[in-house]
Amino acid sequence: MKSRIGIPPSRWATRAATLAVAALLAGCALVGGNRAPTTIYAPDPRVPADADWPQVAWQLTIARPEAARMLDSTRIVVRPTPGELQVYKGAAWARPPGEQLQDTLLHTLQDSQRIRAVARQGSGLAADYRLELELRRYEADYAGNPVPVATIEVAARLLDTGDRQVVATRTFLQAVPAAGTDTARVAQAFGQALAAIGHDLAGWTLASGQAHARRHPQPSAAP
Repeated sequence: MKSRIGIPPSRWATRAATLAVAALLAGCALVGGNRAPTTIYAPDPRVPADADWPQVAWQLTIARPEAARMLDSTRIVVRPTPGELQVYKGAAWARPPGEQLQDTLLHTLQDSQRIRAVARQGSGLAADYRLELELRRYEADYAGNPVPVATIEVAARLLDTGDRQVVATRTFLQAVPAAGTDTARVAQAFGQALAAIGHDLAGWTLASGQAHARRHPQPSAAP
């Protein structure tokens, strides 16, 4: 007697057993096998405020940075020669570079205590300004040198959320040579570059927003 879909009952048991073994083998391949161990790097710089950063009474949201898919992943990108991108084997970021940049800037502004409120876009904060970022480069660039340079390039745009007009734009670049070619030293150089660009972005955002707020007072920025 055959089943409704034309497969004898005895074959159902055989097929079920085969699928169970295949699933077990697949699971073993995922958790074990001959995979090389991956080292996870998590830059988390702490950036002190500059004495000349202004104290502001307005609120800010920071948008998730835009970036090409190759850059904004957990793979650590290296440029061995101009026009060529590769990734380091056996190494990865704990968070994609876009999140690293957003978190660094957010924490820098929060810790500075120079701004009334700052949060990620989508948090529900009624912000006076929004900072939009484009991550153009986040790579270890050899550029013909014996050791790579941790290179971060970011295009920033500050917008007035009231009239949606652009307040200021600027491109930031930081390039920090690694102390060696091993991935740990490269990751350390990225931490330094991230701290430097976070510092520059925070100072520019506060100064640009404050200059605009003086000319166009916001409702929440009233003393």
